[in-house]
Amino acid sequence: MDNRAEVRDFLTTRRARVTPDEVGLPAGTNRRVEGLRRSEVAALAGVSVEYYTRIERGGISGASPEVLDSIAKALRLDDAERAHLFSLAHAASPVARPPRRRNPKSWTPHQSLQWTLAAVTAGPAFVRNGRMDLLACNTLGRAFYNDTYDMPGCAPNLARFTFLDERAFEFYPDWDSFAEITTSILRTEAGRDPRNKELHDLIGELSTRSEEFRRLWGAHDVRHHGTGFKTFKHSVVGEMTLAYEGMEMESERGLTLTIYTPEPGTPSEERMQLLACWAASEYGSVPSETSNTNTSS
Repeated sequence: MDNRAEVRDFLTTRRARVTPDEVGLPAGTNRRVEGLRRSEVAALAGVSVEYYTRIERGGISGASPEVLDSIAKALRLDDAERAHLFSLAHAASPVARPPRRRNPKSWTPHQSLQWTLAAVTAGPAFVRNGRMDLLACNTLGRAFYNDTYDMPGCAPNLARFTFLDERAFEFYPDWDSFAEITTSILRTEAGRDPRNKELHDLIGELSTRSEEFRRLWGAHDVRHHGTGFKTFKHSVVGEMTLAYEGMEMESERGLTLTIYTPEPGTPSEERMQLLACWAASEYGSVPSETSNTNTSS
């Protein structure tokens, strides 16, 4: 991916969101831009207009953390957006090392991770990368994402399922929200690792085949996705509202371990127990499922 274009589009879209009155500036008349002018961002960040213009046009390599932080404050970036800006700057550095990448076709979870996944019995637990490949999961996770694993001709990938499989509209009752989250996760990963060919290929595939993905991708939104509640409608047991916790894996940087759990004493817990029974009959007591046992993309 073109890092300069990523920087330009990200900063331009962020600048367009901020109005003068939000940062204590007079709106004036005859404004030709949506949001702030470059000169206004430069003044707020304490840098010259020429320097900010160069950064916004993609020349972010060499920008100091202090300058990046000042720009983030001027544009009122949230934590995820600020981190994305720093990722873009790091990726632009000529001496930056690419993040460690794992081939989902051959990656296998180490034994202690398999034990950890298998120990989670009250809900789905799974490991994914920034490309949203499902790399490993417990038995409940395999049952929970049964349709994702069932997509013909490709390894299980949550982004591909969300945008290219009609069953996703049933599985995600609030599909619009899931589509936005999915795209934001991919955009965050693209900033972290812009030269990842597998990621580039996936984004190209989704852009070609999904008009909604193209629209969301153009928004340049990013986010941290760590905790909250989501509602699903599983094809076997029906609707469940689940709490989730996503944790970055210290032992496997770039991978995320996510656990879904229902609130005790609720219909969602009863349906999760039904799903566990179905999973036991369908998959047996396999401790964890890995993507390299499926057809790879």
